[in-house]
Amino acid sequence: MMLVSTAMIGFAATSAQAQQAPATPPSSTAPDSTQADGTVGEDIVVTGYAGSLRQAIELKRNANAVVDAISAEDIGKFPDRNVAESLAHIPGVSIDRRFGEGEKVAILGTDPALNRMLLDGHALASADWGGNDNDPSSRTFNYSLLAPELVDRLEVYKSPEARLEDGSLGGTVIVRTRRPLELDANSLFASGGYTYNDRSEKGSVRGSGLYSWKNQDETFGFLVAATYDKQQLVRAGVEFFGYEQADGRLFQTINDAKGDPTRDANGNLNLVRDASGQAVLKNPNATVTGGTRNDLAAATLPFGINYAYFQQQRERTSVSGTVQYRPASNLTLTLNGLHIDGNYNNYSQSMYTIPGAWSGADLQSATISNGVVTNASFGAATSQRNAQLDTLVRSTKLKTDNLNFFADWEGDDGAKVSFVGGWSKATGGRNPEYLFNVQTKLPFSYAISPTTAEVNFTGDLTNPANYFTNPSNNLVTIEGRPFLVNGTQLNAAQIGGQDYSVTTDRDAFGGFDAVLPLGDGFFKQLLIGARITDHVNKIDARGINSYLTTSKDGSQLGVTTLTTPDGIFDGSGGSGTATKYLNLPREAVIDILANSINTPLFYKVGASTRVEERTAASYVQVNFDQGGLRGNLGGRLVYTHDASYYALSLPTETNQNPTPVPTSTSTDYLKFLPALNVAYEVSPQFIVRGAAAKVISRPRYQDLAASISQNDVTLDAGGGNPNLKPYESTNYEITAEFYPRAGALLSVELYRREISNYIITTTQTGQSFYNSLEGRVVNTYRVNSPINAGKAKVNGVLVNGQAEIWGGFGIQANYAYQDSSTSVIPGIEGALNLPYLSKHTVNVIPYFEKGPFQARVSYNYRSAYFRSIGRLNSFEMVAPYNQLDASASLALTKNISLTVNAQNLLDETYLQYSGTPDRPSAFYKNGRTFVGSVTFRL
Repeated sequence: MMLVSTAMIGFAATSAQAQQAPATPPSSTAPDSTQADGTVGEDIVVTGYAGSLRQAIELKRNANAVVDAISAEDIGKFPDRNVAESLAHIPGVSIDRRFGEGEKVAILGTDPALNRMLLDGHALASADWGGNDNDPSSRTFNYSLLAPELVDRLEVYKSPEARLEDGSLGGTVIVRTRRPLELDANSLFASGGYTYNDRSEKGSVRGSGLYSWKNQDETFGFLVAATYDKQQLVRAGVEFFGYEQADGRLFQTINDAKGDPTRDANGNLNLVRDASGQAVLKNPNATVTGGTRNDLAAATLPFGINYAYFQQQRERTSVSGTVQYRPASNLTLTLNGLHIDGNYNNYSQSMYTIPGAWSGADLQSATISNGVVTNASFGAATSQRNAQLDTLVRSTKLKTDNLNFFADWEGDDGAKVSFVGGWSKATGGRNPEYLFNVQTKLPFSYAISPTTAEVNFTGDLTNPANYFTNPSNNLVTIEGRPFLVNGTQLNAAQIGGQDYSVTTDRDAFGGFDAVLPLGDGFFKQLLIGARITDHVNKIDARGINSYLTTSKDGSQLGVTTLTTPDGIFDGSGGSGTATKYLNLPREAVIDILANSINTPLFYKVGASTRVEERTAASYVQVNFDQGGLRGNLGGRLVYTHDASYYALSLPTETNQNPTPVPTSTSTDYLKFLPALNVAYEVSPQFIVRGAAAKVISRPRYQDLAASISQNDVTLDAGGGNPNLKPYESTNYEITAEFYPRAGALLSVELYRREISNYIITTTQTGQSFYNSLEGRVVNTYRVNSPINAGKAKVNGVLVNGQAEIWGGFGIQANYAYQDSSTSVIPGIEGALNLPYLSKHTVNVIPYFEKGPFQARVSYNYRSAYFRSIGRLNSFEMVAPYNQLDASASLALTKNISLTVNAQNLLDETYLQYSGTPDRPSAFYKNGRTFVGSVTFRL
């Protein structure tokens, strides 16, 4: 209430800027050389990397809000090969490297989905490739799709202004591209290079180019740019499908008349016990070490252990163009467009065991340590299987198109009016995904530690004859309708199929921004503006199921079989005979499915969703500047309408295969978002800032889509909630910035986020679904769904420094400490999560630049952080991670230079665990990447 009152009292005394950069960045010539006494010396020309750092410092210094920036050294010479990698150098900004390169950006301890990326100040539609667990419809952006050659500078707004688009809790990234009337005529850039990854032992070419022209009168110009990049990724590692209590898996239970386990008043399973009160194992001859049988019943064991072998080719092509026309000296028309094509085809093989659910009756021995079953051995399967090999072939094409128009008018008195309109569309996803699986009954044992997993099978996993297809035939029903073959309902076992799940994201907007000068008094400018946005996010799902009426072993499939490459799991933490198993070529998987009994292509109504979102926003903001005090104060009024279209289909005992029923839900809300930014120049070298604002972030699209999906292996299900409210937060920032001389900066930033309506995942147990693998309704599914139930507070301290030292040496360094506290919700299984928040983050970037030579080393460390809610409601944590990169360049001539880059020199292991380090959930190795390139500039 205090913030709102302050905004209303001072509303007449505020001003704002239009939807443009806060300050025009200086050229590579430093504006001045400020002496210790505050006087200004003569100009000093600084170019190259040091010059780009000076540009970023000046942009930060001149901004009214809390802003950090990264500037390109020259056309096509952005500091990093990946935009996300560059953003990670900014204090308070972090990235996740699950697949090696940075893709998603978290700002000030908030999930990437709760931040905004704006291209030249406007939102860009986004879709992803379907393999990331945080990608399909989450409002975030995959920065790996954005070619760094197209970028002029990045601006990270940690404190909002009323003029900026709403929707961000942590911060807003604005990507600025180049415009032809701002460049020299006939500017030309071209680059070609080669990329090599030592894990995949493969390389590929990459290239980019840019040409910009304008006429002599500087009234017309155009710019065209294109990039091509290709990477070969190979990742081998071990994954765990969450953890579960051993009682019902390894021990005999007391069942009801239907055969389902019973529970006591506290919700614990009722176990069969002997005369001494000890629980009775399903295999009474099994041995237990490290504790009693009752200790084993209370312990947790890994639900699944998966040896995952993943291969992906990432091929990205982008083309962009900008045309500018200045029919009058005070009017500029700009049209720009961007087209991105991405080929993210990938192939993965997963050799996994489900020790309790599949093999619990065949337990031979178990060892308990700190409440975890760290070692266990199992005999040959007496039920269906001990392990399963899944092969998935994904065809994934990403496409993004963007078109924006700007009309900028400026009067002689400083008044400005800008009209803007734009459209963007993105598609991506699995189109299709081929899935085929075989099973084995071979005996096995496992042993796990916080950083290792060893799984050994008794028998040869490379022998196709040791595998077989699903032997359990059932009457086939597709979405409530019997599937007929020659007039008879098919009785067969599913062995896989094809899944089509395509995400389409479309955004269209229009609006205006105006700047009205207020004279030479305290209040300098009044800004007003409005915008209307229409957004659609939908998932179109369909598929084909593949069946066999008679089980076959692997030698009867009629295809060529291979084995996993030697040493592919070396260094990953995974060992044992499970590292060497049957490997099916991509073409073999497709052929097997094609020669099976396949359902016609059908629409998966229950998995298809559509969310329509329309927003209307207007703002008033004033800028003030006098006597060293400057800033802005304003408010943004935002209306949001959401409509979610989906289908529900929940089986019951009497209706095991109900037909999905299409339905829809809509919500509306109106929010007023005040924002205040104040900067005070204590001296020419010392600036203090303060900021406060109300902000919102809308729920992920898939959280608003209420369709239900289920996993018949892990007995998990989940869906959305169309009645979700937006996240809300009150944000505070205080900074102190010291600029001792040109090219030097020392700053301290304190921030706080007070978040309400935080969306958390709740879990309902004992839910009923028809299980296609078992051919019956199973009453023990866990259903996850999101609700608004949480509150969170995030506090942080950021320390940042950079300086040109001596003789061409310089350094950048920053440290971030961030912590959060969350509410506890009684009676809810699951807890509030703040993904991607590391308590400690460190960046150290020493560099050398002299004459034609330039070199830089970049080291990044981040402490452990929560990533997501995983299988079985597990809290997936990522262990501390170190990243060391290096680059060097040599200018052979004025126009030609050579550059080499190396990423992940430490070959760090990406380690993930479930809640505590003694429960590992993933080990991945992504390898080192080396790039060499030659560049021509004119």
